[in-house]
Formats: sequence, structure tokens, C-alpha cells
Amino acid sequence: MNDIEKKSGLHPQKLSSAEKKPHTKEKKTGPVKTLGPVSDLERHLPPEWWKNLFSSLYLKTDGDVVENDINTVKDIDLLIETTGIRKEDNLLDLCCGQGRHSIELARRGFHNITGIDRSRYLIRLARRRAKQQGLSVAFSQGDARKFRVPESSRDCVFLMGNSFGYFEYEKDDIAVLNAVKKVLTSEGKLALDIVDGEWMAKNFEPRSWEWIDQCHFVNRERTLSSDGKRIVSREVITNSEIGVLADQFYAERIYSRGEIVRILDNIGFTDICVNPTPATDSTRGQDLGMMAHRIFITAVGPVKDLVVRPVKKEVTSVTVLMGDPNMPDAVKMGGKFNEEDLETIRILKKNLAELSGFNFIYMENHKNLIQELAKNPPAFVFNLCDEGYNNVPTLELHIPALLEMFKVPYTGAGPGCLALCYNKAHVRAIAQNLDVDVPMETFFDPSDLAANLPSYFPAILKPNLGDSSVGITQKSVVYTAEELLSYLDVLREKFPGVPVLVQEFLQGPEYSVGLIGNADKFEVLPILEVDYSRLPENLPKILSYESKWDPDSPYWTEIKYKEANLDETTARKLVDASGKLFDRLECRDYARFDFRSNGRGEIKLLEVNPNPGWCWDGKFNLMAGFADLKYHDVLRMILQAAKDRIDPSDGQGKIH
Repeated sequence: MNDIEKKSGLHPQKLSSAEKKPHTKEKKTGPVKTLGPVSDLERHLPPEWWKNLFSSLYLKTDGDVVENDINTVKDIDLLIETTGIRKEDNLLDLCCGQGRHSIELARRGFHNITGIDRSRYLIRLARRRAKQQGLSVAFSQGDARKFRVPESSRDCVFLMGNSFGYFEYEKDDIAVLNAVKKVLTSEGKLALDIVDGEWMAKNFEPRSWEWIDQCHFVNRERTLSSDGKRIVSREVITNSEIGVLADQFYAERIYSRGEIVRILDNIGFTDICVNPTPATDSTRGQDLGMMAHRIFITAVGPVKDLVVRPVKKEVTSVTVLMGDPNMPDAVKMGGKFNEEDLETIRILKKNLAELSGFNFIYMENHKNLIQELAKNPPAFVFNLCDEGYNNVPTLELHIPALLEMFKVPYTGAGPGCLALCYNKAHVRAIAQNLDVDVPMETFFDPSDLAANLPSYFPAILKPNLGDSSVGITQKSVVYTAEELLSYLDVLREKFPGVPVLVQEFLQGPEYSVGLIGNADKFEVLPILEVDYSRLPENLPKILSYESKWDPDSPYWTEIKYKEANLDETTARKLVDASGKLFDRLECRDYARFDFRSNGRGEIKLLEVNPNPGWCWDGKFNLMAGFADLKYHDVLRMILQAAKDRIDPSDGQGKIH
């Protein structure tokens, strides 16, 4: 849920060209199929339309209002005047959208502001804008019904610009207000900026259309829902050169002044005041939609008794558990930690040192690991031991198993998840069950006396068990049955007893999705695309073993990474698939999901990586960099996700 419904924009806030480029460019996509004439808008309304609507197109269609500095300044003037908030108050901008109100408050000297919104696109944009203007606002994703903010911690909570009433049922709107009441201090203030339902029900425009720039126009249809409680809208957004870009439906529950006052009164708010109607400007001077006539309500939360709670001891000592650099490691080049590995560890330690309030202790001696855990179990472990116990990759799951034996809380996936994801065939079967597309595949078990050759070429061979691209080289891609049998023999000799997968070789773009968090609170990192354009033509375009371990290989030097330029439907499909897999495979805190498309543009799952590579130059940190996050930011976010999961009752205590 987001900042506004004109559904409904800031006259673009003096943005630099560097900011405008990634946020105003249109994703490369063709026209979408439109439904044509629709007699019943309500029948086509998705129950949770607000999960996907608020994207770059939203800012394009509604930018005349919600990207309008004049409106924002007037809104904040009214907020300050009616609530009496002070610069030192703790404020929550709920459903903050692209952060225009929070940023305006920060510009005026308010310095304790948190913005929460469901749209990852808008939150990312809010962070970028605040950073470019040198303003401090804490923006995060969250659901307005159950966001994580400490109880009785906010002097004022405000929902601005018609960002209330999106849910299918009224009980969910009431849940939002109850959540607000919970986080308000004793007699804290609520400000609610919503559509004047009584006026809108009688005066909405059933049909309108307008040019939103030189090549885009939007057609809108509106109707009352069958129960008369919601305005249901449809937007058809068209590019005059490409065609229809979106045919989307949304709705807003409308409340009369009397109805919303009664609801607030029943919940326990007092001093409920309906303030003068805020005026709305449009830079295009056209359809204001649901922003045409608003009401601005303020109320006071209930008096709360001063509850003295025992002070929880914050986790300040974190033990970082890693691979043992003094032991052999068969996965690495030369079978041991090399200079690149040691430099990676130095960079990690340097960035962890930038996280204030922590004392990091490093545990890497595996010979005495069990004895140390038994003798002096750590308070909390940052598990970065992806090498496995004794640097044996098949023993990676044994590290969290040991920690659980000694009742030590830790970051990342548990032993069951690691065991499951280590077996690529098992992950593939689960993905199929979730309707996630997977490559065609043949499974070769070493015990099979006979096996059928696949009928699809080119194909790629890989060990069924393992990670870090072990066993995947340029010869893994085969074009004939003879090449297949030859490399199959190589894998059987190098990895005796390990089943081999023969998959169709997907030759289209390759993507990675990164998730940080748990349950319904994910931070989705910008999607990454592998750039093979510099790789010599004689080499198959794959992320081979050399791409991760051999600095002298063109796979290391010539493969680059960039932010994917996907249309929003495709990006949403990848993120949704990743979220389903995260839950079903019981990933925790962070994970990476790799996909690749075939020649027909069908994107299929390659693999799932719980506890993905944490190094500074790895995919996960590169994705974070696309969102202007620093390496130490990523490390902090993983620690915070684990902390929130381990102690959800204290999920508000932030790691700084």
C-alpha cells in the first residue's frame, strides 16, 4: 500500500539526471493484452491489487498530483498545524510511497522519521531521493496491518494522500488503525488524509482520459461497487508508439465523515477533529480522480499507563563463524585458501567494523570448533561458513546442526534447508510442484546399468550434489551424444558416486533475485543480469567454476553483472516465484534464486542458494549496490533479519 490514490505525485523533486535515468525510463517491453470493453469492473478486481499496482507506471499516470511539490508543501503545512508535531518527535509516515512527505519533513529539520510502505519500488526510490538530498529518513517495506515498530514509540503517525482504504474488507482498515494505536505514545497523534466518501460517491467521473506526456495517455473508468462501499477503477495506459502498457484495476473503500469518526471513536481515539478540506493541485490540470475531494482528520490516541518493562540485553557480541584458512579446501583453486580468499575476509572484517554497537569475534579454527562451542557457546553467531565443517562442502549443514545442538542462535538457513538445496533434483521437484518453470532434465544415477540419452541439444551436464559451480566447465555444454558421453565419463571419474544432471542448455539472459528477511517482510534487491557480452565467442555463456575461482580465466575477467532491465510483469513473476521457494524450502534471513530464459523467452529456475555467497564482489552484494546499499548495509540487514526472526517480540530493536 502506498502514498496516494487518485488513485492518484511531487513535481519531480529537482532530481539529478543520474536519478532520473533509472526511475523514469520505460522498461523494454511490448504491448500487453487488453480486456477490451468490460461491463462489470468489480468482477475483474484482484483482491490484493495494491501489491502490484504501485510501480513506475503509477508515478507516470499520477505524477501530476503525487509528484507535485506544491501539494506536498501544503500537506506538510497542514500536518504540522493540526497535530502540533515538533522537530524532536518520533514520527511514522505509514504507507509513505516514494517518501515525499517524510523527505519534506526532514528538509524542515525533523530528524526522527520512519517511512513504511508495501511497494519495494517506491521504498527504493524514497531511499535514493533522501540520500541524494543528504536527508536522514529510515525507509522500509512493510504491511500497514502488521508493521514492525516498537509499541508506544511514535508521537505521531500519519497516513497521507489517500493511502487508506485499499483492502478488500473493512476489518483490514480497522486493523491498520489498531496497529497505529498500538505504536502511538500515550495521547499520541494520528493524522488521516482520506477521500471524502460521501462527496465522491455522488461526484466521481465514470470515464476520463488524459495525455500524461508527449507519448503516453491513460483512459480511466470508475464505478461504485455492488455494496456501494468502494469506488472501483480501471486504467488503460497506452504508449502511442508501442500500444497498451497496462490494463489494471484497483479500488478504494470510501468513508463518510460520520463513518470514519465512529470507527476511530470505537477503537479508542479521542479529540477527533475533521479539519478544513486540503486543496489539491495538478500540473496537468486534468482528472484528479480520488484526490479531487479529501478530508483531513486528526485524533488523539488513548492514555497509556507507564509500563516498566525489564530492559532486554541487546546482542552486542557476535561471533562470526567462517571456514578454516589453515585447512585444505578441495573446492578452491589449488585446494587451499588463496590470496583472493584472504583479501575477501579482510574486506569483510573491515565492513563489519563499521557496524556500530558490536563486538565481532571471529571463529575459524575447526579443529577445536566442537570443544569451543561446548565450553563457551556464543550468544549469537553470524554463520558465514559456507565452506562446510572442516572445509568439506557436504558438511555445510553440520555447522548449523552443531549450533542447534549447543542452543546457539545463528543467521541463515537451518540444516534441513541446506541439505535439501544441496540436491538440485529435489529443488527442481519442489519448484515444479509450485508451478515454477524448470529446465527439461535427465537424471543419471551411478548405479543405473542403463540410461536413456536426452533428445534435447545443446545440453549442460552438472553434478546433482554441490554448489560453487564445481564440475561445471566450458566442456559441460554439449552439442552431440558423443560429447555428452565423453563429459559424463569425466564427471563420473571426478565425482564418483555422485548423480549427474543433464539439462537443456538455456541460452537466453540469466537473472538472480536476492531476498533479505523472513515471512511477509522481505527486502527484495534489484534483479541482477549476467552480462556475457565480453566473453570470447568460443566459450559457452555459463557461470563456470573458473568464473568463481580462477582470476586468470576469461570467465573471471570478462563476465560482468548489471541491473536487469525487465518489464514489471516479468520482474514480479521472478520475485513471486522466489518468495514461494523461500517459504517452501524453509530458507531464512537471506537467499538468492537464479533463473535463465530459453530461446523463446521462457524463464526457468536454475538453482536456489540459501546462505548465498557473502563476499564483497559476489552477486548478492552487487544486487544491493544497484539499490545504493553499501556492503556493510547488507551485512547489517542480514543480522537484523535474523535478530527479528529469533526474537520477534523485540523485532523493533534496530541494529545500527
